Order: sequence, then structure tokens, then C-alpha cells
Amino acid sequence: MTRSARLANLLAVVIPFIATLAAIVVFWGRGVDAIDLGLFAVFYVLTGYGVTLGFHRLLTHKAFETRPSIRNSLAVLGSMAVEGPVIHWVADHRKHHAFTDVEGDPHSPHVEHSGGLRGLWHAHAGWLTLEQGTASPRRYAKDLVEDPTMRRISNAFGWLVLLSLGLPAALGFILHGFTLAGLLTGLLWGGLVRIFFVHHVTWSINSVCHFAGRRRFDVDDHSTNVVWLALPSFGEAWHHNHHAFPRSADHGLSGLERALDPSAWAVATLERTGLAWNVVRIAPERQVARLAEPERERQPVA
Repeated sequence: MTRSARLANLLAVVIPFIATLAAIVVFWGRGVDAIDLGLFAVFYVLTGYGVTLGFHRLLTHKAFETRPSIRNSLAVLGSMAVEGPVIHWVADHRKHHAFTDVEGDPHSPHVEHSGGLRGLWHAHAGWLTLEQGTASPRRYAKDLVEDPTMRRISNAFGWLVLLSLGLPAALGFILHGFTLAGLLTGLLWGGLVRIFFVHHVTWSINSVCHFAGRRRFDVDDHSTNVVWLALPSFGEAWHHNHHAFPRSADHGLSGLERALDPSAWAVATLERTGLAWNVVRIAPERQVARLAEPERERQPVA
């Protein structure tokens, strides 16, 4: 990893963190207006779905197919989450699946760290200054490397970061009556604070969901399901299910899990409107066959 990439990643971690602390100090007891909260919510949802629906379920795992315009839009929105260029993000994640919780995993809390707090930090954010973006795109994301549009989106990452900050700032300026204060609060809440929360929710899938939670399938890694993280992560916290069935468009596989998997809701909506097809779902009998032995023994007799 180059020194400039390491510095860029460090700044991407530190600057939103400092901005969030500043927001707490400045606005403690004074409240935040509906426009700023609206900008935070809208950009959180858009860029969050860009990561979960676009970068992850569509581009990394090909859990469904959709129109090029939707595919490209999701890649742009995922890039605006400021988690790295799309091709590098996909390559890193595919490498994670190839070496989950063993030597070669870019962000396991268990490799070389024995699953302790040091490992948890490495999986959460420490890996960003050591491993992020180092998986070979030619090896792990050849399909995207050979896609001219994905190459353009990936190469435009720096501009998309500016758009991710500039768009909420511009909207804050307009919606607050063309004031400088509106521009700054739009940048703060719709930009930096939103990026902070999207980052740490995403990184919690790498750390918390390989550290603590519930398991039921027979898999060789340490992946877990974490219910309290399901909604803010748009269903990604059903991570153990995902590692059992990586290509599934639905990470929530049971009743409660399905109710807390907003990315699956989005896929289903696209499918019903004819905008998604070849959606990968896991039949109940396949799920039962993959259960760990104690869980299988608890299944009702047909």
C-alpha cells in the first residue's frame, strides 16, 4: 500500500470523526433543524444502498441482474459512500470471501490477532491503512476491470467524493435560503457526519459480525448475525447467513431476519417492477441442509 493511499485512508477516517465530534459540541442542546436531518437521512439511505445493494449484492456477488443504468447509478452512489473506488472495493470483498478468517483475509479480527480487541480494531478500521485496496483487481474483479463504464466510475472516485460532499452542501445552501450557514450545516450533516455513520456501520460488519453474535449454519469461518445492527446496515448484519450463502440476494432468511433486511426489500421491489431478474434466493431445504448439527436436530419432523 502506497504512502499516499495510506494517508488518504487515514484522512477519510479522521476527518468525518472530527466533524462528528464538532457537530456534537456545537449543536449540543441547541437542536438541528429538519433540513439538516433530512439531508443526513436522504444521503445516508442513498449511499448506504449504493454500498449494500450496488457494491455488495449486485457487483460483488451477482445476486441479481438489472439494467445498466441502475447498475451504474448504484456504483456511483456506492462510491459516494467514500469507501474506496468500486473496483478495489469489490476486489477486497471477494478476497475476504476467498480467505475468510484465515491468512489472506484483508480484515479478519482473528488472523494474527487472536480475536481480541486488537483484532477487532484491525477488522474495523486498522486494515484501511494496511490492506485496503491491495487485492489484485485483475484476479478478484476481472469482470469489472473489463467493463469500460465501471473503470470510468472507479477512476472518477476522487470526483465522486467531492460530489458526495458538495451536493448536500449545495442543497443546504438552497434549502436554507441561500445562506452560508446553510451551506456549512448541509456539508456537516449531509456530508461529513453522514459519511462517519455510513463508514462505521459498514466497518462494523467486518469487525462486530466476525466477533460476536449468533450462528446457525455449518461454515468454517467466524461470521455472525447481529440483530441490532441489521436495520442501520440495510440487512448486511445477517452476515453469517451471507457467508453460508454468499450469492443470496436475501441476507435475512427467516421471518424476523427478512423483516430487518432493507436491501432485500429493495431487490424485491425492483423485481416486482421488472427492473431486476435472475434473483438468487435460497430454498428452505438448502438452508436446512446447511444447518450446523445442533440446529438441524431442532428442526421439526416433516
